[in-house]
Amino acid sequence: MKTYTLYFCLFILSVCSARVHAQESRIVKRLESTVPGEGKVTIRQDQRIEALLGTPHGLEVSDDGTIKMAGYRVQLYSGGNSRNSRIEAESIASKVKSGFPELKVYTMFTPPRWLCKAGDFLSIEEADAMMRKLRKEGGFKEAVIVKEQVNIPL
Repeated sequence: MKTYTLYFCLFILSVCSARVHAQESRIVKRLESTVPGEGKVTIRQDQRIEALLGTPHGLEVSDDGTIKMAGYRVQLYSGGNSRNSRIEAESIASKVKSGFPELKVYTMFTPPRWLCKAGDFLSIEEADAMMRKLRKEGGFKEAVIVKEQVNIPL
């Protein structure tokens, strides 16, 4: 009898959560639905707006007002796990910060290597343009584009 009660409670909770999600995204769905005799509405919006509406799309809104989402960064350095590799990654990070102050720079240790990456780009085209600029003006000949979670300010 206890297991039936537990299953019933879980079922009720899942129905309630599905209903809440449906209410949050209902307005967008209602606008995009096709009604005979009326025009068709297509909404093209930034994913940040959907995050503000409360519809989940794999976005995380952090406390500092940024959204974490899939995007691209330019990797400038990949070294080993030694102290010299760490110093080199930090040196490249400071060179990027001084030459390109508009870019956010990330120096991190991802086993087994030290990495230095720059930028938060939503499209690969933006990342490619910055990679070319970094190669040409900054002298970072080994810069490559990598796909990862990026921080986008609201």
